[in-house]
Amino acid sequence: MAVSPMKVGVIGCGAISGAYFDAAKRFPVLQIAAAADLDMERAAAKAKDNNCRACSVAEILSDPEIKIILNLTIPKAHYEIAMKSIEAGKHVHAEKPLAVDRTQGKKIVEAAKAKGVRVGSAPDTFMGAGIQTCIKLIDDGWIGTPLGATAFMTCRGHESWHPDPEFYYEIGGGPVLDMGPYYLTALVAMLGPVKRTASFSKASFEYRTITSAKKFGKKVKVEVPTHVAGSLDFANGVLGTIIMSFDVVGAQLPRIEIFGSEGTISVPDPNAFSGPIHVQRLGGERQQVPFSHIYAENNRGIGAADIAYAVQSGRPHRCSGEMAYHVLDVMQALNEGGTQTIASTCHRPAPLPLGLVSGQLDE
Repeated sequence: MAVSPMKVGVIGCGAISGAYFDAAKRFPVLQIAAAADLDMERAAAKAKDNNCRACSVAEILSDPEIKIILNLTIPKAHYEIAMKSIEAGKHVHAEKPLAVDRTQGKKIVEAAKAKGVRVGSAPDTFMGAGIQTCIKLIDDGWIGTPLGATAFMTCRGHESWHPDPEFYYEIGGGPVLDMGPYYLTALVAMLGPVKRTASFSKASFEYRTITSAKKFGKKVKVEVPTHVAGSLDFANGVLGTIIMSFDVVGAQLPRIEIFGSEGTISVPDPNAFSGPIHVQRLGGERQQVPFSHIYAENNRGIGAADIAYAVQSGRPHRCSGEMAYHVLDVMQALNEGGTQTIASTCHRPAPLPLGLVSGQLDE
């Protein structure tokens, strides 16, 4: 399919933005035209490095040539920037999560629908070679009928390495909203939507102490659950177990595993685009499986490229607002604890076609 470049404005030039700037260079359908940040020096540096202009948020939103906004602000700002972008008639692809709660997320999706623009959210890592290969293995019946799943993300938090880790422990942060999008989006892409959750959650420490150099010794008040243990009841009958924690030192757990009637798939890190995939079928030996798809390198921003393709072809985009809201709904339920019925649902995103070349998303 022939597509034309669409101009992109980046709002938020923090640590994650570098990957988006780099990935956009690999997709001719995206042309980053401008960058904005509360810190204009930071925006200017990114703009200089990436051959675009630095300007204010208002200037980006008022530019009629900019059609897509990459919303790379901190989670607490996602809602405000998304709503302003939608009101300006821009398509929006945001860093994860879509918003910090269901109310905000629902308003974003409804506003985009009313305005006739596309809205999507990271993670787009499920479009990488790793998860796409796992989707094909499941759909092709390599493990029979999926029966169960596990997902584990455990670490001791980010204050030991991140220069500005406070937001990980503020409203909108925590392991579920920070890392849960990768795991839950991958699970939904492979297995479909979740219909019920059951969970327990807690904040194990009242304060966290920053040990990275920039703010060494600063204490951060913890406002969110930092250890969550839950169960997922998928609409297709699969039962899942999930642990998300910023309180664990040195656990040796798999990232994600899918258990089927005829075998098991060990899924690579959903925070990456690749990684080893292992399959063990009933009566056979564990074996590593080669990738069936391309995009094994870091391609954060591929979701924005997919919006550009979808806008021009009229097809649904894969990192949809519908799926991002469903994942947010599930995450809030896990954080709140207890047993909850998930009111939202979504479609599994369409797998990428086989045989694509780099920079291409449709045949």
